[in-house]
Amino acid sequence: MKPAPAGDLALVLHAHLPFLRHPEHRYHLEENWLYEAIAATYLPLCEVFQNLARGGVRLRVTMSMSPTLVSMLRDDLLRERASSYLDRLVLLGEQELVRTRREPALFKLANFYHDRFRRLRALYHAEDGDIPAAFRRLEDQGFVELITVGATHGFQPTILEPAARRAQLEIAAEVHRDAFGRWPRGIWLPECGYVPGVDEDLAELGIRYFFVDTHGVEHARPRPPFGVAAPIYTKSGVAVFGRDKESSRQVWSADDGYPGDPLYRDFYRDIGFDLPLDVIGPFVHPDGIRVHTGFKYHRVTGKVDLGAKQLYDPDRARDRAADHAGNFLGNRGAQIAWLAGRMDRSPIIVSPYDAELFGHWWFEGPQFLDFLFRKLHHDQSIVRATTPSEFLAENPTQVVAEPAPSSWGDGGYSGVWIDGSNDWIYRHQHRAEARMVDLASRHVGGAPTLIGRALDQAARELLLLQSSDWAFILKTGTATGYAASRVKAHAARFQRLCDEVEAARIDEAWLADLERRDNLFPGLDYRVYAR
Repeated sequence: MKPAPAGDLALVLHAHLPFLRHPEHRYHLEENWLYEAIAATYLPLCEVFQNLARGGVRLRVTMSMSPTLVSMLRDDLLRERASSYLDRLVLLGEQELVRTRREPALFKLANFYHDRFRRLRALYHAEDGDIPAAFRRLEDQGFVELITVGATHGFQPTILEPAARRAQLEIAAEVHRDAFGRWPRGIWLPECGYVPGVDEDLAELGIRYFFVDTHGVEHARPRPPFGVAAPIYTKSGVAVFGRDKESSRQVWSADDGYPGDPLYRDFYRDIGFDLPLDVIGPFVHPDGIRVHTGFKYHRVTGKVDLGAKQLYDPDRARDRAADHAGNFLGNRGAQIAWLAGRMDRSPIIVSPYDAELFGHWWFEGPQFLDFLFRKLHHDQSIVRATTPSEFLAENPTQVVAEPAPSSWGDGGYSGVWIDGSNDWIYRHQHRAEARMVDLASRHVGGAPTLIGRALDQAARELLLLQSSDWAFILKTGTATGYAASRVKAHAARFQRLCDEVEAARIDEAWLADLERRDNLFPGLDYRVYAR
């Protein structure tokens, strides 16, 4: 019989994408972000978790799924387009098998990808294209704990109206219940953005815990004696878990994190950019804009030009993922043994990551998780995988403190989302929040059908305007034109809807078109914004 573990590891995966749905276009470039994530991250994670569960391995992982992501994954149009995307990958694999048949090394890789995408397509069809339902079954079986996120990833520190701040949380919880059949026990605050008062809203909603970056706990008042090795409770009774820096650094560090290993697959080298357009044309943008296809034949190699990258070997990369899983677990074991000898309670290491790191950015990431949970189960007895709810049930007594206002990201204090590149957003957002609260309060007793529909749609446009993704994109300089256009479009749509409500003259055809395009949260009731 194994001895009792000395401490716990809570692995947290944050799955989120902004709302990307453009039915007005047959093909939209940014919609590809969703399909890439399905093929590279969500399906591979589902596959790994299902295999672990079937194998009797103790799987405990916490996974947030944002309401915008859940809405997209359940949308009929986007599911149809995702299925077509997987079909194209399989067809590209067939074409690559023909193209590389005289080059044994490339042919082996083409066959590897062809088999992979056929397998993932089969899994997608087996789940009827309903990825949230697949994760719901894993939660029902006790393997995964699903938690929610702010409705549209609205960054709490930049939302001034209390009713608008609470609406992001309440709508999120209701969408989660609709998708997963239960009220969420925890929440991933967007960008881990915390300001005092958020915990009170969470307590009123019955949400038991949330996460902050390391300094949110370490700088709490009074200062917690165990740092992030134990959760704290706020005065409202909600638990706060802080990110462990050491385990994060081993995965995230640009200098010595695991994904930068020379044997792992290189993200940037892709046949979508390497092959002539007359060969790759049917599998990229119809206008000839090159995109990533997922067929990547080269490995990281080192800090060399893309043209100097060496060929990828999946078998060697898989072995390295096993090595890294063992290294990660060994380090966590040493960390927990050290903490356990200095604490009067069970320590917990909270290791949160963007889910899209696993598979999309770090191709071998899902394999790493597979090896990690198998090693946790079979190879040691010091560290136990757990979830926050499970940990709190077993360790209900913790210190009470007020977390420090904080975020994650560069600087740790909201600087990424409030910056000279993006701060122009907030004058539009704050005016819209105040107007939404005012109109909802004026119509709190109900409104004629058409007015009510317009107010519901105004709430959707405000929620989409609040998405922190637009500020992040503007700060990082990636797809700035798209982000700016989304902010301006949602602000303009919101203002026109409100003007029409106040004039009691609704353009029903235009409203119906908006309801068709920005169709998230069909059960939304604008009165959630009433004071």
